[in-house]
Amino acid sequence: MLGEDHSLIHEFPEYEQVIAKLMTSDESFTKDAKHYNALDKEIRTLELQGAPIGDDAMHKLKHDRAELKDTLFERLKAVDS
Repeated sequence: MLGEDHSLIHEFPEYEQVIAKLMTSDESFTKDAKHYNALDKEIRTLELQGAPIGDDAMHKLKHDRAELKDTLFERLKAVDS
């Protein structure tokens, strides 16, 4: 769906407390989470504007977001276990 929110908290509401903890205690996680959320915002904005970039560029943004999401999820699971 176009313009759908894929922010970290929206994707992993069950990890909200872990995310908040890591955002205050882990610089690397904070940096990656901010980058992930920025990518998500950029993608949503582009989708709502009719994707004024090429398909390859949009695919790369979405691919980068997915890879970062997977990495962040693994870090969340590791802290929560």
